[in-house]
Amino acid sequence: MLPNIGISAKNLKGITNLLSAVLSDAVLLYMKTRKFHWNVSGNSFMELHELFEEQYKKLEKSIDEIAERINKLGSKTPGTMEEFLRLASLKESPGKYPSQREMIRELLKDHEAVIIQVRKFIDDCDEKYKDKGTSDFLTDLMKEHETIAWTLRRYLK
Repeated sequence: MLPNIGISAKNLKGITNLLSAVLSDAVLLYMKTRKFHWNVSGNSFMELHELFEEQYKKLEKSIDEIAERINKLGSKTPGTMEEFLRLASLKESPGKYPSQREMIRELLKDHEAVIIQVRKFIDDCDEKYKDKGTSDFLTDLMKEHETIAWTLRRYLK
């Protein structure tokens, strides 16, 4: 049963479609961050190992919040890797184990791509779908990605 919250069924579908894309990118970024956490080596091993762990734990929390938001809006949440890979804009890098610096660059690039996409989705939620709740939710999510991106960028100076 769809929620009766002042948003049309058509708009609810549009909102949950964009949230499913955000969720899919979060899952891919989570897995990539875990992969780098598992495989980082070199002089700053422990520092980066712990940094990546902190970041994937934040992503794990947001993944659950995004999934719950989709459910709150009356849709089923995607939950298979096949669905996530189809819906995501980010790409995996199987078989590649970059240097520490390249790991940081790749994660930074992905977080910045998510920020750009989420910023557009915030505008869509406000203007196209008239959903301030999801707009606020995405704004908070974007700020979290901005903080992670800022932290990663500091390692590249």
